[in-house]
Amino acid sequence: MTPEFSRRFALDSIGSIPRSVTIEATAQERGAVAARFDLVALDMLTATVTLTASAAGVETVGQFVADAVQTCVVTGDPIPTHLDESFTLRFVDPDVLVSDTDEVELSDDDCDLIAMDNGAVDLGEAVAQTLGLALDPFPRTEAERARTGEGKWVAGNDSGPFSGLKGMLKP
Repeated sequence: MTPEFSRRFALDSIGSIPRSVTIEATAQERGAVAARFDLVALDMLTATVTLTASAAGVETVGQFVADAVQTCVVTGDPIPTHLDESFTLRFVDPDVLVSDTDEVELSDDDCDLIAMDNGAVDLGEAVAQTLGLALDPFPRTEAERARTGEGKWVAGNDSGPFSGLKGMLKP
C-alpha cells in the first residue's frame, strides 16, 4: 500500500555527509492525510529534514509545519491548529525491528525507529506519522476549555466537574 504522502529517498542517494531536503504535501496528498487523521482540513504540511547515513541506519533530524482544522470533541466546532514540531527519527533495516520473543522492552532510543522499505526511506510517511502523533487526540475549543476550567483550578470557581459535590462536605 502506498502512503498518502510519500517521499522516498533511496539509500544509495544518502551519504555520510548530512543532506538537507524540504518536502511539501500537494493539495491531493493533504486531503488524503486529513481523511486518515479525521481532520476537517489540512491546509499546509511541509518539512525540512537532514538525512545522514550511518552504520545504524539513516538518521533524520527535522522540523515540520502544518496548518490543520480539527473538530472539537464536545461541540463539533472546527478548531484551527498550527503545529511547528521538531523530530528525530532513525530508519533501520526491518530485521532490526523483528524480535524472537513475544515480549519487547523498549528504551527511549528504540521509540524513534522506522523500518526502511526496499532500500529506501519514506520521509513523507514519517512526517505524516509524526503529524498524527502531534495532533491533540481530544481537541476542544478555547470556549469549551474555559467553561470547564480545563487545566487550571481557580479558587472560587464552582464550575468544575466536581462542583456538585461541594454541598456534600460537612463543616
